[in-house]
Amino acid sequence: MVMSGGKCRQVTRTATLPPLDAVLRLSVVVAAAAVCAVAAFLLLRGGGDSSPPRNVPLVATPAGATRGAAVEDPFAWTPARSDELAARAAAGTAHVLYTRSPGGAAVSAERVMRYRKPIERAARTAGVSADRLEGLVFLESAGRPDALAPGGIESAAGLTQILAETATGLLGMHVDLKRSRSYTKRLERALADGNLKRAAALNRARWRVDDRFDPAKALAGTARYLKLARERFGREDLAFVSYHMGIGNLEGVLKRFGGGPRPYAQLYFDSTPLRHRAAWERLAAFGDDSSNYYWKLGAAMQIMRLARRDPARLARTAALQTSGDSARAVLLDGAPQGDLKTLKGSVANTGLQGTAELRPEALGAALYIAAQVRAISGADALRVTGAADGGWTFRVSRHYASDGQAQAFQFALDRLQVLNVIAWERSRREIAVTAARDARVLEPLLDRLG
Repeated sequence: MVMSGGKCRQVTRTATLPPLDAVLRLSVVVAAAAVCAVAAFLLLRGGGDSSPPRNVPLVATPAGATRGAAVEDPFAWTPARSDELAARAAAGTAHVLYTRSPGGAAVSAERVMRYRKPIERAARTAGVSADRLEGLVFLESAGRPDALAPGGIESAAGLTQILAETATGLLGMHVDLKRSRSYTKRLERALADGNLKRAAALNRARWRVDDRFDPAKALAGTARYLKLARERFGREDLAFVSYHMGIGNLEGVLKRFGGGPRPYAQLYFDSTPLRHRAAWERLAAFGDDSSNYYWKLGAAMQIMRLARRDPARLARTAALQTSGDSARAVLLDGAPQGDLKTLKGSVANTGLQGTAELRPEALGAALYIAAQVRAISGADALRVTGAADGGWTFRVSRHYASDGQAQAFQFALDRLQVLNVIAWERSRREIAVTAARDARVLEPLLDRLG
């Protein structure tokens, strides 16, 4: 989404620099509804022996349960887990990059690699990672210097998708909108007529009147923005987050969290309606495009690494990622078979109704989700309707006890998907949830079974 005048505009790819007013006034009101409910991190416990309290959330045991102890949540943020959670989130948000990259991930990576030298120069100017800036180019335009958002020439344009008002008002770029619009219309006609020579000439002419279409100038403008944001926040990760979210919006989230710069992994994963609720509500109001932008940059960086070092693996991963509506095929690739366990036990202990034969990893994921949903909504148990994929996938009925239960279930699905612990797909009556092998860390929850 592109922030403009306090409203969100849909663009063809991930969005762009914030407008001038977002940077200068440091406050942009986002008119959007919160997209899901809350996290289920209710209980805290201190550390052992002489170490200070760890303040690590637990996977709670529902009230009335007769089996199972509260266990430390393996996916809750701690300083030691910050890098791990960020890496998980890069993998968990990669699916959309593979499915929406024009021509495919490998083709997009090849386009982006052509700009490596100017990317490195821009990164040095900004004082940021060249690999991450390269990921930004992949994410914003897939390496297409003529990329243009549906909003027209005033909207996001160029290799790094810069708004016209940001280009002229903040970044000191030359943008003659009238002439740029004229050249763009003529260029589109030339392309439609198949007149590539004329199209190339018009494109060069557009460069002279609109710096956003000149790759070197676009990267230089982006570098100026990132340098400004890095100086404001004192952190590279927050500078890149603000490229999509806006400096004012990000400062608002930080203020609601408790103030001060901090790792984005902490800001994201430790914000829930019961832990830093105000910060979580602010992030949720922006939607996934803004809140998950930094993770997608990590996913783009991984694609670029594979394109350079292991093209065969990239091709295989792309085939798996594009084979369905989720990353299910990636999680199932090479997954072992057998070793099934039966979902059984009281609703009070498990938060689940129904029976199914599942892999321990999938059963642990089901119990984890159920514990979150039960603690969040206080509603009756989710109903498991069956299993698939050799027990790696369980199906959950979409007949919910309340809106609160449905919202809590959605939150649990989205958060675990970002963490690359599950993939999920929706049908008319059911949600199919596929567990990753990494869900084995949830197996301590199996002691809740009867």
